[in-house]
Amino acid sequence: MAIEWIRLQLDSTDFDLARFRPYVDKCRTSGIRLTTLSELGDTPENRRALYELNKECSADIPERGEFHTFDEYHRLRIDVPSYDPRGVVLALDGEEWIGMAATSDHRGSGYVFNEMTGVRAGHRGRGVSIAMKTFGIGFAGLCGVSTIRTLHHPANTPAIAMNRTLGYVDADW
Repeated sequence: MAIEWIRLQLDSTDFDLARFRPYVDKCRTSGIRLTTLSELGDTPENRRALYELNKECSADIPERGEFHTFDEYHRLRIDVPSYDPRGVVLALDGEEWIGMAATSDHRGSGYVFNEMTGVRAGHRGRGVSIAMKTFGIGFAGLCGVSTIRTLHHPANTPAIAMNRTLGYVDADW
């Protein structure tokens, strides 16, 4: 039986930044720093750390199965034209990478695509995901588009609810 994926879309020109800014501010006041892989340095070491974080957070995706090897991940997520380290938002607690929101550049098709948002289990429930996604919405503007898309397994209700809270709507693309 085929999975009926949940397709969501956000028009960033309609995004209410003021409504979600408190999530970003709360992270900062609690010592969590939001940055991008570009700002931190798109180095081999940081790509490996991103892979490890993505692998850990992806374990919660329903029916995810085995995660890619590092070489597969690199080939499928980094060595592709849509990869841009400015679209990889990271949440750091001190030096520990605790969350990521990776968005890829598909401006040729008129949108950016949120590939993965995840927070390590011990840091959940503090608004870090919403803060990262809010912080990362500017990436669409850097790419000259206003549309952000994402895709979810229907059983991934926490991620779907978070995106709908941010203003994402069901889309048929």
